[in-house]
Amino acid sequence: MKASLQHRGALTGGLVLAVCSALLSPVGPTHAEGSQKGDTGAAQGAHLDLGPADLPENRTVTALAPGVTRTKISRGGADPSLFWTAEVAIPSDSPDPDAPASALSSQATAQHIADKLDAAGVDARVEHVQSPQLADAGGDLGYRVRAGHLAAKADGNPVVAQIKAAGFASSVIYTGWDGDADASTNTRGPWNLEVITIDPKTFTGRLAGSFGPDLEKPETTSQLAADASAIAAVNAGYFVFDPAAGAEGDPAGVGVYGGKTLSEPVADRPALVIDGKKNSTSIQRLTWAGSVSSASGSAALDGTDRVPGLIRNCGGANGLPTPLALHDVTCTNANELVAFTPEFGPSTPAGPGLEVAVDSHGTVTAIAGTRGTAVPAGGRTVQATGTNVARLRTIATVGAKLKINTGLLDQDGRSFSTDRATTVVNGGPLLVKNGKAVVTAKRDGMVHPNDGNSFYYGWVHKRNPRTFAGTDAQGRTMLVTADGRSTASLGLSLKEEADVAASLGMVQAINLDGGGSTTAVAGGAVLNIPSGGAERPVGDALLVLPTRRDGPNSTDK
Repeated sequence: MKASLQHRGALTGGLVLAVCSALLSPVGPTHAEGSQKGDTGAAQGAHLDLGPADLPENRTVTALAPGVTRTKISRGGADPSLFWTAEVAIPSDSPDPDAPASALSSQATAQHIADKLDAAGVDARVEHVQSPQLADAGGDLGYRVRAGHLAAKADGNPVVAQIKAAGFASSVIYTGWDGDADASTNTRGPWNLEVITIDPKTFTGRLAGSFGPDLEKPETTSQLAADASAIAAVNAGYFVFDPAAGAEGDPAGVGVYGGKTLSEPVADRPALVIDGKKNSTSIQRLTWAGSVSSASGSAALDGTDRVPGLIRNCGGANGLPTPLALHDVTCTNANELVAFTPEFGPSTPAGPGLEVAVDSHGTVTAIAGTRGTAVPAGGRTVQATGTNVARLRTIATVGAKLKINTGLLDQDGRSFSTDRATTVVNGGPLLVKNGKAVVTAKRDGMVHPNDGNSFYYGWVHKRNPRTFAGTDAQGRTMLVTADGRSTASLGLSLKEEADVAASLGMVQAINLDGGGSTTAVAGGAVLNIPSGGAERPVGDALLVLPTRRDGPNSTDK
């Protein structure tokens, strides 16, 4: 693992502070009996703002270390109104024959499909999908076609076969995963969450991020936690999952580790910024200001430690089809300058173009007519593609000094300063600002234009496993996971996630990578139930690290 996260410390044994298993009243806070002041964290909220107010809610608060608690929350229970059903993939009415099918369409198209299914003996229904209103998105999403009220998922197989015989594709889903406008107030659960709370007033360890041995190789959250002897951990930012989108495991957004900027931002999407000296966190919108220069000239860098030409989640200045953030989309740019550090991996991406190697003193030691080499120890390389090949040749010559700046700007346009205790992990959208739910789904790329709300429906509107983080009014950081995609834990829509964050007392909160990545770890064990049935390797994780021998908040290189 990286030297910056080498720790050798025994984990603190957990002490159960309280079990609150009675129906929680919506008025007045609950506290963990016997806990120290400031250590109860998530136990202070009366109940989660999730489902009807009268739902039973159980909270178990456990001390993991001085100033660090785990709160396990279960809310609601079996809901007899929920059932399995087949959801039809509605063919696009676009003139493009390759246009994908979608779960949503116009009312007329949905009714036409339902009529065809009815004629084939399938009892189909059309449902209007109204999404909760967010800060910049939501409302009327369209119409879906469903068939069947089924007791079990397997009962949907005959229905799917009937739908297929009629010429349409479908999948069996659970209605408890719907995030419709009335779902958060009417659905009775169940939900299961894990909350790790860090109080900087009493915690003597360090909060930091880790990506493992190198950027391009993903590891599980529990592996990253074990390697650092962490007290607790959760998965962190978005990362490249598909090799067609770049180097697997590479952050898909800003990444700063041990003060080093190893991945550039996606446009100005929000990020979680950690000051490891104070164990404080903030949410900031950072932008990119990278450059390469010599006595012969200068040029703007497009990125750092990623495959040139592939911009995951878009947001690059010259990326196509858009310079704006566009989540789970890979934009392209044939003409790029990308810098690399030894942290990227054993070798930089191979391919046509030009690559310049720079030693630890900033001197150009080699220029190669193709890309793909080992980065010099303590040094850097810069890769050029397309029209930037000629530009880099004019700037870099063997023996000359080459300055490589991978800088960031804060939301006021000023240089964003870091030190060895600084971690920044990417995320989005923003969930809570000044104690209020403010979900900026459109600004942060979760609204895809011209796709009939298909992505929004599945990613924003529907309930999914979620990981999120934020701070409360006392400056405590909360790292939260919510299980989903099962009947035992429904997951959260983005609106519900923001409401839950606010009801936990967060005054600011940000969504992190979720879905199959959502994982919480403490005491060497996975606390939650990952939706894929096993842990997914991820790009990076947030680690709660124990006290160091050479000081509680020191940071190695």
